[in-house]
Amino acid sequence: MRLQKYMADAGVASRRACETIISEGRVTVNGVTATLGMSVKVDHDIVEVDGKQIFPAKRKLVILLYKPRGVVCTSSDPEGRKTVQEYIKDIPERLYNVGRLDINSEGLLLLTNDGELANKLMHPRYGVKKTYRAICDGKLTASEIATLTNGVQLEDGLTAPARVFDVAPTKEGGNTAFSITIHEGKNRQVRRMVEAVGHRTLRLKRIAYGGLTLGGLKSGQWRYLSKDEIETLTNSYEN
Repeated sequence: MRLQKYMADAGVASRRACETIISEGRVTVNGVTATLGMSVKVDHDIVEVDGKQIFPAKRKLVILLYKPRGVVCTSSDPEGRKTVQEYIKDIPERLYNVGRLDINSEGLLLLTNDGELANKLMHPRYGVKKTYRAICDGKLTASEIATLTNGVQLEDGLTAPARVFDVAPTKEGGNTAFSITIHEGKNRQVRRMVEAVGHRTLRLKRIAYGGLTLGGLKSGQWRYLSKDEIETLTNSYEN
């Protein structure tokens, strides 16, 4: 088995992230610093990450968390801010979030110890859809909506076509509420897309991911995904 797959199966991180960890020299196999492309034998070789031995996960878990605003998507934070890991600290398995929501965003966040699943959900190749409800300052015009829909030129490239719908002025007036569905994972993508057409994002909430929704969860609550829901996620891949 490839080392990065072994690590992903052990819940270290997604396979791509594991490749980075290996490249950084943080992994050893039987006491020797590992290199990309290595293979390991399950139940035979001793694999350590940062000096701690890892083992393939005995059960695969996927959790759906309603991430509150003001919480960071890291395992620890040097500034002492609350992290998503604090909400699942009673779970014995080591779980990693699938992608991120920035500190000022809220909504649906998946966490898992299934590295293969995480890799496919995050990789742009598979085109997993993510839907957000947003509020931006000012009026979002028809031409700006068309630009968001057809693709926005950002510093790291042109975004793929998106779906923008349920556009309406906010009750307070002067600002615009709308929903947007994307299937890429660029950093802070929705905020940057909105900024590129001349607006500032005031609120951003992820409401759906790969066919799953928040349902009745309240901010800070989480639940395990059922086998049927995990199958829904798997079926959301675009081959």
